[in-house]
Amino acid sequence: MPKNKKKIAIFKKQKIRRVWDEKKETWYFSVIDIISALVVSKDPRKYWNKLAQRLREEGSEVVTKCHQLKMEAPDGKMRLTDVADTETILRLIQSIPSPKAEPLKIWLAKVGYERIEETEDPELAFNRAMRTYLQKGYSKEWINQRLKSIEVRKELTDEWQERGVKEGLEFAILTDEITKAWSDMNIKAFKKSKGLKKENLRDHMSNLELVLNMLAETSTTEISKSKKPKSFKENREVAKEGGSVARKARLELEEKVGKKMIGK
Repeated sequence: MPKNKKKIAIFKKQKIRRVWDEKKETWYFSVIDIISALVVSKDPRKYWNKLAQRLREEGSEVVTKCHQLKMEAPDGKMRLTDVADTETILRLIQSIPSPKAEPLKIWLAKVGYERIEETEDPELAFNRAMRTYLQKGYSKEWINQRLKSIEVRKELTDEWQERGVKEGLEFAILTDEITKAWSDMNIKAFKKSKGLKKENLRDHMSNLELVLNMLAETSTTEISKSKKPKSFKENREVAKEGGSVARKARLELEEKVGKKMIGK
């Protein structure tokens, strides 16, 4: 059962119940609350039932991606209610004919168009990332470091693909091994030390943490090119070796300054 970390989110002054699933690192939102925020209806539950029926008839798989979790009802009791993750909620919003949903639909179309453009010209993605980080208040020095870390990461994933590592779960396992090797924390523990949930860990790293992480990933790439691992087990050992290079640098620095250099 997901752990209920933060029960209420606010959407245009409308309360949206949500539950955080620690295992999947995913927020689940109340479908009924979303519909109540976007549709003028005396019975949002009845509206949802009709919408779900129409989507099934159209052959949409969106409804099958919704499931039920217990959430606090208006009477204070915990009751089962339909919930969905962010991706599914955005898909549902596209199916709701409401003036309130229109701004979100326009935004989704704009984002989709931008991503298509970025596949043709990857530099656009870097420019967008730069603008986004500046708007969030990051310094230009940190942003340049972060963008460099993306380049380093890409070189590593290209190398993994060359060695037959599968994108997705295997990438995630190797990344976890590298992080654990250099920081003495796996990604989940590292994020917890910074109070993060869904957020990207690298976006909350200090300049030093980014440098150490880049050193770990660059070392892993170079060791992999040298050893040419042939199995996932061998790639896992290379990941640990690459991470240990950065760990030595971290420990030496911490010894010289007399304090821990990573974490919160």
